[in-house]
Amino acid sequence: MEVFRPYGFDKPLFLVILILISSGLVMVFSSSAILASEKFAQPFYYFFNQLMGVVLGLAFILVMLTIRKPFYQNTQFIYGILGLTFILLILSLVMPALGTTNRWIHFYGLRFQPSELAKISLVLFIAHYLDKKKESLREFKTLLIPLAVIFSAVLLIIIEPDYGTAILLFIICTITLFVGGVKFAYFLFFGTASSALFIFYLLKASYRMNRVFAFLSPDSDPLGNGFQIIQSKLAVGSGGLLGVSIGESTQKLFFLPCAHTDYIYAIIGEELGLIGALSILLLFGIFLWRGLVISWKAPDAFCRIVAAGLTLAIFAQALLNISIVLGLGPPTGLPLPLISFGRSSLLCTLLSVGILLHISQRKEGSKKKR
Repeated sequence: MEVFRPYGFDKPLFLVILILISSGLVMVFSSSAILASEKFAQPFYYFFNQLMGVVLGLAFILVMLTIRKPFYQNTQFIYGILGLTFILLILSLVMPALGTTNRWIHFYGLRFQPSELAKISLVLFIAHYLDKKKESLREFKTLLIPLAVIFSAVLLIIIEPDYGTAILLFIICTITLFVGGVKFAYFLFFGTASSALFIFYLLKASYRMNRVFAFLSPDSDPLGNGFQIIQSKLAVGSGGLLGVSIGESTQKLFFLPCAHTDYIYAIIGEELGLIGALSILLLFGIFLWRGLVISWKAPDAFCRIVAAGLTLAIFAQALLNISIVLGLGPPTGLPLPLISFGRSSLLCTLLSVGILLHISQRKEGSKKKR
């Protein structure tokens, strides 16, 4: 038996999400207004596009909170969204290239990045598969199908090319498999095969190796490969304790590339200082805590795996982005969830949050004795 509590969703998690997206809107405008004025003669261009994603995402969450039936647990829906993800990933490879990459689907002036949807569809698929096969998880042959699906998705994303997202997706899937109860020994094979794939594509593209070398020694090429890392550290360091105040960043004046997307956390550090940067990190920490609480209290194994998988997926991406901004890892092109500009990332993250909040309304019940 299961008890559904309408509007009994996790309030702290929802509050954290509202604070993060509100902070994101402020920082997107602050970091992009000058760029938007130069490029589109509209200082609010990126802000309004981000606001559109926020409105659509919040509308989905509000609808989710009123739906009693968990459609995301339906087999047809899970395989349907997985199939749609692969179709879109393949279609993106034949779409006109944008910035030498094929990461987006173009449709009547709108763009969508299928790799963002893959983070949700693969978590749902893995959770569903592991739940159905829980009696035979100790047999390696049981894992052949999910491993094949994961490798196919990762390979398609690498080919786009989007090496950073491919690595993140691999990490998300590995965590979900582990949470689902897969034997630790099987990860040795999984990790070895995946490492071979990632090393091959790392060595295949010289610019990826240059990013690694720049991370190891940014000062060796300060005006080239190390430029972005150095400028990011300068932005964070110049903020001090309280920051230079919102809108007063100098690094966003075409010094720091991708200031409104991949490196928006550096602008937060510059304009809001150490206190602002730590506050954002704290909010993601609270998000992790509440998401894991939802997973722990979930009504069944499927929901426990999905809640943990989606929570750790968002937190892992945030942690990777922040680490890269602080120079603790090579650049990968990953946005900061809920804060960086990017409608695909924002919408899919809010879709994940909607599922989390819906799961938080569902509780295990017990049959009444007659």
